[in-house]
Order: sequence, then C-alpha cells, then structure tokens
Amino acid sequence: MQRKKSHDNTRFKFIITGLVIGAAAGFVVALFRLLIEKLLDFMKYLYMHPTPQIIIGIVIVSIIAGLFIALLVKQQPNISGSGIPQIEGQLHGDLDFNWWAILWRKFVAGVIGIGSGLFLGREGPSIQLGSAVGQGFADVRGKSGADRRVMIASGAAAGLSAAFNAPLAGTMFVLEEVYHNFSPLVWMTSLASAVAADLVSLNFFGLTPVLHLVYLKTMPVYMYWHIILLGILLGLLGMLYSKCTLAMPRVYALTHLSRPLQGLIPLLLVIPLGLAVPDLLGGGNSVILSFGAHVPLLWPLIWMFVIRFVFSMISYGSGLPGGIFLPILTLGAVIGGVYGVFMADMGLLPRVYIMNLIIFAMAGYFAGIGKAPFTAILLITEMVGSIKNLLPLALLSLTAFTVTDLLGGAPIYEALLSRLVLPNQLGRLHQPVRFELPIFAGATLDSAQVRDFQWPTDSLLVEIRRGDDRRIPHGDTVLRAGDTLVIMTDERHQRDVRKVIEKVAEAPET
Repeated sequence: MQRKKSHDNTRFKFIITGLVIGAAAGFVVALFRLLIEKLLDFMKYLYMHPTPQIIIGIVIVSIIAGLFIALLVKQQPNISGSGIPQIEGQLHGDLDFNWWAILWRKFVAGVIGIGSGLFLGREGPSIQLGSAVGQGFADVRGKSGADRRVMIASGAAAGLSAAFNAPLAGTMFVLEEVYHNFSPLVWMTSLASAVAADLVSLNFFGLTPVLHLVYLKTMPVYMYWHIILLGILLGLLGMLYSKCTLAMPRVYALTHLSRPLQGLIPLLLVIPLGLAVPDLLGGGNSVILSFGAHVPLLWPLIWMFVIRFVFSMISYGSGLPGGIFLPILTLGAVIGGVYGVFMADMGLLPRVYIMNLIIFAMAGYFAGIGKAPFTAILLITEMVGSIKNLLPLALLSLTAFTVTDLLGGAPIYEALLSRLVLPNQLGRLHQPVRFELPIFAGATLDSAQVRDFQWPTDSLLVEIRRGDDRRIPHGDTVLRAGDTLVIMTDERHQRDVRKVIEKVAEAPET
C-alpha cells in the first residue's frame, strides 16, 4: 500500500513564529513610541512656558540624563546610533549581541534621548528593539544558524512596521536593506511579523496614517520635469548628508570627550534651540504634518532646512541612541517645500502642486541616502495613506538614487556598518600586511559587485583606487577594469590570499 506523501509545514511554522514575534515586538515598540511622544510633548510644553526655575531644571536634568545614557552606552556600546548597522552586521555574521542587554538599554536610553527633543528618529531604535525581541525568541527556543537569522530579521521588520504603521515597507526594508535576501522563508516570516506588529500598534495609535498629508490635485505628466529636477537636487543634497554624517565622529573627536560622554553636547545645545523654536524639536513628525495646514514662505523654509540639517548632524553624530530615518524624511519634505515654493514664486509651478512635491521628496531623499528606493516608495505610500503617487514616487526615487550612485555614494547604513566591523576585522590579523592588485578587462571581477565575490576569510578589501579617486568599498560597489584593489591580510596568508584574488582579477587566457 502506497504511503501518503507527508506535507511540509515548515512555512506555516515560520508564519506562526513571525506572528508571535511581531505581536511581542509590536507591543515593545508601540510602548517605546508612546513614551517618546509623551515626553516630547512635555518638553515642548516646558519650552513654551519658560521660567528661570524651569530652565535651570531642564539643564540639571539634561546633564543627569546625559551621564546616565553615557553609562548605558559604556556598558553596551552597540546601543548607540540607530542600531540598523548593528543588525546588518549581526545578520552577516560579523557581530553578535546579548539580546536582553540591548533591549532594555536601548529602550530606556532611546526614550530619554529622543524624547528630550533631539533631532533623532525612533525608527532605527525600533528596528533594533524588534530584532532583539526576535533574537530573544530564537535563543529561548534554542534556534541557531539560518532559523535564528530569519527570526532576527522578522523582528526588525516588526519594529519598523510598528514605528510607522507600515507593514509592507517594514518587510521590504529588511529584504532590500538589512537581509539582502528575497527567499520565500524570509519574506513570509517578516511579512507575518510586520502585520502582527502593525495590528498591535494600531490599537495604541488608531487607524490614521502617521504622516497623513492630503494634496488637492494629481500632478499632470507634462509637469514631471519638476520631479526630475527635484530628484537631482535630492541626490546632491543626499550625498552631502551622507558625507557629513560619516565625518561627524572625527568632528566630535576634537572635543576630547570619551565617546559615551559626547551625548552631553547635543543634550545641552538643544535647550536654547527649544526655547527659540520648540515646534522644530524631535525627529520631525510634527514638522511634516504642519505642512498640511500651512507651507511656510521660502526663507523660513531655507532656515528650517539649515537648522534641521545642522542639528541632525550634531544629534546623530554624538552616538546617542537614536536614528536618522525620520530626520531624513523630514529634511526631504523641507527640500520639497523649498523647491516647490521657489518654483511657484518664479511662476513655473502652480502652488496647488507644492504639497505633491513635499510628499514625493520624502521618498526621494531617503532613496538617495539609504539606497533603498523600493522601501522609500512603499514607506511614503503607507505613511501618507494614498496609492495614487506610485509613478512620481518611483521616478523621483530612481532619479535621486541614480545621482547619488553616480557620485559614488554608499548606502548610509552599510557605510556605518563598515566602520563598526573594520576594527574587529583588523584585530583578527596578527601581522597585518597590505598589497595591491589591478583588475584587468574581461576579468571575473570586472563589472561585478563587491558582494558577488566570496573574498578569502583572511582578507579585507579596504580601498578601491579608480584613477585619482579613492573609494571605501561597500557591498553594492561595482568593480571596474582599471580599478586597483587595496587588500589587507595576515602575513602568513598573504601568498594564498593573493593567489585566490589574482585568479578573478586577471584577464582570462585566450
């Protein structure tokens, strides 16, 4: 008698796992988001009703808060920043953490730092909190390897979904930016987790989209040249944002404060800013929503961009636990406002379309900086609550992405990750040496991305020289004939490593 073929329920089990992780992560992130909003509202109230006693109290509490956060960061350095590079490193196998040590410290430090009014986003920390929940679930169940990575990734998707009420964008962000893998098991588990987290978050915050902006008229196709020009502007300013962000640790090093104590600087500098312009405090959610009621004139918008750009650098560059996700979207909205108002003042754009450009620019700026256009398109579609913008969103995101890519810009989170893992990788080399190899036309590496090649275990690609240009490599850097690779390895393995790489860098024999 023929036995019935057993049914493979692996995917079903992972979907259930995703739902459980998503529900738990959704609750953690929703509570995180709620506490930040309450604290930020309280701080804005204090700044709007200042007295000498209140100002002195804010200064004292800010110093205490800064010292407390410094203690948490010193205990667990991987809670600093957004947390997204740390998750990428964990999924790539370069980093690993104690999930509980990350979870509670990131939660507490994030609420205090972001809720104080700094120009930091809650989304990156929410993603790290979600991934910590996923890792905790995996560790409790004794999972390792690929199963553990899938659970961490699904928790990350849940974190972004709960932070923005955007389950599709949360899933796509994990696939496009964090995991770099579109396998069915990964996306199904992540989607289930993101949906569960969104359902939990909706019970806290309701059904209204996070950035509910409404435009009056759809922009006609014959005016899409504005989208191309705006995309170029966003790509150029996105490159500026990335370069400034990556340069900030060197700027802060000039203070001669230890890294954990550098957070005191923005916590004190935000006080006069809060007294002067309390409405600008925070990650920027309220700034974006204010455009729905009134778009300022050109010069106030330009000043708003300068203030938010500079203080975003100061806030994130300090290493405080907080992200750049929402600050990037806010800057994109302001840039869209500046462009739209300028063109309207010049008589080249009907004012009714300014709001359209503000919405589109949020996606374009994130696409240029994060190099994740699909996430950008889905995120703004879900956050604004309209699917009518897909074509202009795609066109603007693609334009900004292309401009940044042509200028050699790296995905911001991948560039930040390389700075985290490089010291560890170099530390594993007992007697580090470096050598250079050119890439010849027709070689295997010609026109290949860095991540397409399995580099030898004992090697590290530290630089790519292209003519007079020197580039820090990242995963999607395309290698070209004529490039010179600068590689570090251990002296004991130099010969073997060189031999492996020479095979794919030299021209094939004819």
